Amino acid sequence: MYTKLPALTESDHEIVGHSPAFQYVLNQVGVIAKSGSMTLIQGETGTGKEVIARAIHNQSLRSRGPFVKLNCAAIPGALLESELFGHERGAFTGAVTQTMGRFQQADNGTLFLDEIGDLPLELQPKLLRALQEQEFERLGCGRTIRVNVRVVAATNQDLAQMVSARQFRADLYYRLNVIPIYLPPLRERPEDIPALVEHFVRKYAARLNKPIDTIPDDVMEILKFHDWPGNIRELQNFIERAVVFSQGQVLRPTFTELRHMTKQPTATSARTFAEASRDHILEVLEQCRWMIGGREGAAERLGMARTTLIYKMRKLGIETRRSQRRRPVEIESGFTGAGESAALAAAL
Repeated sequence: MYTKLPALTESDHEIVGHSPAFQYVLNQVGVIAKSGSMTLIQGETGTGKEVIARAIHNQSLRSRGPFVKLNCAAIPGALLESELFGHERGAFTGAVTQTMGRFQQADNGTLFLDEIGDLPLELQPKLLRALQEQEFERLGCGRTIRVNVRVVAATNQDLAQMVSARQFRADLYYRLNVIPIYLPPLRERPEDIPALVEHFVRKYAARLNKPIDTIPDDVMEILKFHDWPGNIRELQNFIERAVVFSQGQVLRPTFTELRHMTKQPTATSARTFAEASRDHILEVLEQCRWMIGGREGAAERLGMARTTLIYKMRKLGIETRRSQRRRPVEIESGFTGAGESAALAAAL
C-alpha cells in the first residue's frame, strides 16, 4: 500500500501536528503571544523551539517588528556581550566600526535567545538589567540606549537544577520563566510522525526538484515506531537524505542507520526532562484540585487522553490523593499488575 502526497502549497509551514499534546502547546502559543510576557521554552534538542518562538512573534502585536535570534552556545563568551549589546569603534582589538547588538536590532520586535543555559555567568547580570529596565550600554560607550523588546528564551537544560548548582543566576531564571512552555519530544507524540514525514517529503522533493509523491505504508510504519532521539530535527534530516537518494516517484529510504542510532536520550537528559514533566503535571493537578477527567480536569488542560495521563502519572511515580489514602487497603487486598491498574483507574 502507498500514501499519495498532495502538492506542496504556499500555506505549508513548519508547525505540523495534530496530537493532543502538541495542540495543547499551540493553544498556549495563541494565548501567550497576545500577553507580551516573557516566555521560556523548554524541551529536548530538535523539538522545534525556534519554530514555536517564531509562532509567538507572528501571532503577537509585534508581528510587524523584527524577529531577531541569537544562539548563546554558538558564540564564544568573550564575543557574546558585543553580540547582545553592540560595541563602539575601538572598544577592543578588531572593533573597526560601530556595531549594533541584537537587543537594538530587535527594537519593537522579539529577541529569541536560544540555548540560554549556556550564557556565561559574568554576562547574566547585564542581561538581567536589560530585561528589567529595557536599557543597556554598548561596549566602549557610556551612553544608555533604551529599547522596547520582548524576549523569548529557550533551553534544553534544566535551569532550576543549574540554579541549585550555582551555574545560573536565580534572579535571571525567575525573570525569564514568567510563562514556561514545555515542548514534548517526538516519542511522546507519535501520532504526528506521518504528517511530519509527508511535510518534509513535499518540502525536499520541491527543493531538490524530485518527482517523489508516494510513501509506502511499510516505510511509514517503520518511521512511526522509531524513537527519534534527535526529535524533529533528526526526522527532517533523515527524510532529506531519503529524498536525495530515492529514484522515481516513491520514497525509498535506507533504514540501516536507524539501527545504529541511540534509542533513548542520555541518562542525564532523560532524568532532567522526566523531572520537568513530573513537575509540570503536578502543577496542573494542583490547579485542577487533582481532578483528572472531565472538562475541567488535568487531562483536558494538558491536552491528552485521561488514560494517557494516568499512564504518565504511574510512570513518573505520581499518585492521586485518593489512591494515597487507599494504599493500605490495596496492599492488604493484594492488588498487583492489572488489578492494581484497574483499582487506580476506578479511584480516578
